Amino acid sequence: MPSNMIRFFSWTTGVVLLVASPLWAEKPLDYNRDVRPILSENCFYCHGPDPEHREADLRLDDPQSAKESVIVAGDAHASEFFARILADEDMRMPPVESGKKLSKQQIATLKRWIEEGAPFEKHWAYVPPKSTSTPEVEHKDWPQSDIDRYLLARMESEGFAPAPQADKVTLIRRVTFDLTGLPPTLEEVQSFLADESPDAFEKVVDRLLASDRYGERMAAYWLDLVRFADTVGYHGDQDHNISPYRDYVLDAFNDNKPFDQFTREQLAGDLLPGSSIDQKIASGYNRLLQTTHEGGLQEKEYLAIYAADRVRNVSQVWMGATVGCAQCHSHKYDPYTITDFYSLAAFFADVDEAKHFKVGTNALPTKRPPEMKVLSKRERAELAHLQAELDQMSGEATEETKRLQGQIDALNASARLTMVTEAIEPRTMRVLPRGNWLDETGEVVKPAVPVFLGSIESNDKRASRLDLADWLVDTKQGTGALTSRVFVNRLWYLFYGIGLSSSLGDFGGQGEPPVHPELLDHLAIDFYEHGWDVKRMVKQMVMTAAYQQSSQATAEARERDPYNRFYSHQLRHRLSAEMIRDNALAVSGLLNLEYGGPSAKPYQPAGYYRNLNFPQRTYHADEDEQQWRRGVYVHWQRQFVHPSLMAFDAPSREECTVQRPTSNTPLAALALLNDPTYIEAAREFATRILTQANTNDQSRLEVAFELALSRRPDATETQVLTQILNENRAVYRQDSAAAAKLLAIGLKPSDNKLELAELAAWTQVARVIFNLDEFITRN
Repeated sequence: MPSNMIRFFSWTTGVVLLVASPLWAEKPLDYNRDVRPILSENCFYCHGPDPEHREADLRLDDPQSAKESVIVAGDAHASEFFARILADEDMRMPPVESGKKLSKQQIATLKRWIEEGAPFEKHWAYVPPKSTSTPEVEHKDWPQSDIDRYLLARMESEGFAPAPQADKVTLIRRVTFDLTGLPPTLEEVQSFLADESPDAFEKVVDRLLASDRYGERMAAYWLDLVRFADTVGYHGDQDHNISPYRDYVLDAFNDNKPFDQFTREQLAGDLLPGSSIDQKIASGYNRLLQTTHEGGLQEKEYLAIYAADRVRNVSQVWMGATVGCAQCHSHKYDPYTITDFYSLAAFFADVDEAKHFKVGTNALPTKRPPEMKVLSKRERAELAHLQAELDQMSGEATEETKRLQGQIDALNASARLTMVTEAIEPRTMRVLPRGNWLDETGEVVKPAVPVFLGSIESNDKRASRLDLADWLVDTKQGTGALTSRVFVNRLWYLFYGIGLSSSLGDFGGQGEPPVHPELLDHLAIDFYEHGWDVKRMVKQMVMTAAYQQSSQATAEARERDPYNRFYSHQLRHRLSAEMIRDNALAVSGLLNLEYGGPSAKPYQPAGYYRNLNFPQRTYHADEDEQQWRRGVYVHWQRQFVHPSLMAFDAPSREECTVQRPTSNTPLAALALLNDPTYIEAAREFATRILTQANTNDQSRLEVAFELALSRRPDATETQVLTQILNENRAVYRQDSAAAAKLLAIGLKPSDNKLELAELAAWTQVARVIFNLDEFITRN
């Protein structure tokens, strides 16, 4: 026996008890779920895929290497791997200096795994989804779909029961926020409450999916993924022309463009046969990254930076992979090599993007050729309609022909520039050792996909971006089934609060295995087998008993399943930054629902841009109804994100954001109280209350709550708000100047002829309502 095996007998009493007989009565371990996460977190950094930094020439991610050297399948006592886990500090693995330490439960799991024969499995995310039969459940009257049966089977196996169905008001508020990002109107709530037909909820869902607001809601999430912004990001952070791309995304979701085509058009719209205007606009995806024309820049350095940025984004958005980690060396936790990284970058070596180094200016917007001037899809349709009307006229210069011609001229004049992709002769792409752009000793590479995932067959000598896009959505010869799994997991997150795998951006070794792998595979297969139909998948996810559960969890569920991984209830979560703003504007009556167009600039603190140079600039808020446009249209300044959006965790969009954090800070409360947008909205909400309700304070409070929260206030709320109302009423009747100061914020959409003190008092009540947790929470 080797000397270090003697240390095997220095086990603690706790470990001996932990690996004792009760565990063996359980069903066999699942390698991907139970074992791989432990090895990946604690072992693969030194004993994983990266050959350059691998220690002792040992791979614990490879069954052959592991079993030939340190693991004796079926016998933990004879395995040096297990002995080193329990060794004294000078020989223990993982090393003490690594800062990692296995828990007793993890040690017990690894011992049990070895005793069960140390079975390895290919990583779940790299295995195409497999069909499984829908599980049988005990409570057969609860499920409304196969999705419910998968969830309920797991709930029952874990000893959980579903929560009761949410009340109808909660349901319509939940699904309206989820599918449109806006609250339901009072009329929509009342209509749903009055509809007692069995398909009442389905009718609501269909109505919402058919709304333009659906595309705006879905686009907001996609824009986070692809790091859409109105500015270049680096150095002077000048504006660039790209808003038509955002409108393309809106249209894609509203028109229910199949996701595989959505993918092709963005990665390679310019390469599609007979490339249309919309497909060229879509190719602007390749231009969304941060760029610079800073004086003294090294062109070669920034082209390397751009290439790396694209690999990070494409791999995260479509593959749910962190290929970006292989920029300087092969991946520590996944089979991506440094050659794979630069081979993926080579697909984009034909993107014409070096012109701006020479022609970029400090003007706003800056020049980022190639660009083209376009009208959106809807604008072109309107233009065709107007032209057809004009063509039917007799040709005489009548007032009607003048009117039509004026509209046509105005529409043509509104065309916007947008960055597009144009293919040029591909530049040479080579591996950069340690990611060093000055090192030209690396091998030259051609476009290729990661070797372990297969290869691309191209009709040309060199694979193109279109070949890559096809590979990403090809379920037979490519990774389409894996792409489908990544996307449906993100859709699930949008409607259930947490993904079936919570690792939305990393389906690799460091990501979390799905809690419901069979369900995730079922959804992925269903998605691509039904034509990559996004609206169909969304409808399936919300038309379930699981989606319609109450968000009130039992004490047992909160203790045993604090993150609701078994979906025994719905999750409450705070609305996104844009939704909170849109909610206030909608309730107040200010919201401008104009569709598409240039980005809007709402109020912003004076001097916020004082440190923006090249050029120095002063922010000018819109002075018309553009001020009140939805959050998805708000100007996105990467270095200085709008402060009220940032207070609610909006990202800078320098990188792909798969899931925003949710903080709870005083800044968020202060933004709700003091941002001029919210004060204006509160004033207009107060106007709405005073003009829609009787003169009785009680009835006005009821109207306020019904408009803002779709319910009436309880006794305590009525008492508190009445006290606030009366206190403010008394103050403003004594001090009309203070009332005028409160109400004279910026724009004045309504010509208020209400009593000044009364309007000011009710404005303060409205501000309180906007600051309720319930107002900014999706239940």
